[in-house]
Order: sequence, then C-alpha cells, then structure tokens
Amino acid sequence: MRIRTLPLLLSLLVAAVVVDRADAQETNPAHAHLGHVMEAFGDTPEGQGLLPTALAEARIAADHAGYALADPSDLEGMQRHVVHVIHALDPSRVDAGPGLGYGAKRATEAVVVHVEMAAEAEEASDNVRNHGMHVATAAGNAAERAERAVTLAEQVRDAGTADEAARILAELHELTQQIISGEDADGSGQVGWREGGLEQAEQHMGFLLDGEGIHFHP
Repeated sequence: MRIRTLPLLLSLLVAAVVVDRADAQETNPAHAHLGHVMEAFGDTPEGQGLLPTALAEARIAADHAGYALADPSDLEGMQRHVVHVIHALDPSRVDAGPGLGYGAKRATEAVVVHVEMAAEAEEASDNVRNHGMHVATAAGNAAERAERAVTLAEQVRDAGTADEAARILAELHELTQQIISGEDADGSGQVGWREGGLEQAEQHMGFLLDGEGIHFHP
C-alpha cells in the first residue's frame, strides 16, 4: 500500500507547489504586469501578450515595406504596400490591411507602460526594476521608430512620382527593420538595449523572467 500511495503523495505535493507559485504570481502586481507583456492581455488579437503582438505586427510592416521595394518604378505598387505597412503599425490610420488590427505602435507603447508599472510596484524586486528599465528603453525606441515609420509611409502614399516614393521608401524599409532589431548606432558590432528594438526588449524580458523564476506559456 505504501508503495502504491507514494506516487500519489508526490504528485499532490508537486501540484501544491505549482498552485502556490501560481497564487504568488497572481497576488504580485509586478508579476501580473509581466504576464500582460508576455502571456496575455485582454484586448489583443486572440488575447496574446503585448510583446508578441508588437513583434507580429512589426514583422508584417517590415515584410510589406520590403514588398514595396520590389519595383521602385511602380508607384502604384509601392503605395499599395505602404498602406499595408501603415495598417500593421497603426490601423487607426487606414481602413483595412494584412495586419492583426492592433498595431505595433499601440502594442509597443503598452509594453512600456506595463513594464514600468511592474517596476514601480511595491513588490517589485531589483531584478524587475533593473531589467524592466532595459525592456522599457528598447521598447520605447521601437515605439518612436514606429511613429516615424508611419509618417514616412504616409509620405510614400501621397508621393507624386515613383522617384520620390522610392527615395522615402528606402528609409522606411530600414526603419521598419530597426523597429524589430534595433540599430548599431555606436558601431560596436552589436545592438544593446539602449539602441535596441523589440528583439532586445524580448531578450531582456527573458532575463527578467528567468530572474523571477517565471515561465509563461503564451
């Protein structure tokens, strides 16, 4: 009997530990905000986390900026694709497009808000505060680039000639890449969090979560 009941007792003990950890996360406001960033948020497409949403939208924008460059002599083609770029970055500016309907700009700005709220919570650890600053900086960079990218995309959309559109589009394409992967502004050969974009924000969220012992499954 003891041999048979031992696995059951062990499984109950493990379950209790899991429940205790889940309860601890639910009662820690800092961890709740981290969950909004990485795991789930109420109004995102399919309720996914804000950072995965931002990355998905930014990649759609970058893809369509690349498609627009396929033929720099085709003004109509360039303008069609930059509307798709706008939709993925800020769908409030256009009626429809291939994006998720949330917008990289909105999602990224929300990442900054929730990471900063996590860091400002009374229960926040030094780990949350330190890596939270890194995440907020990289995501803030991405949000600023997204705003500039929308402005450039609108200039391409309103351009009168293919030459004018192509000139602006080259800058737009580079900027959409930087929203995702940041920019090696100091020429060091790598992109740190101060120069970073969404990928660096994601990397430092990983560091932060590891330090908290949290493993989300979005």
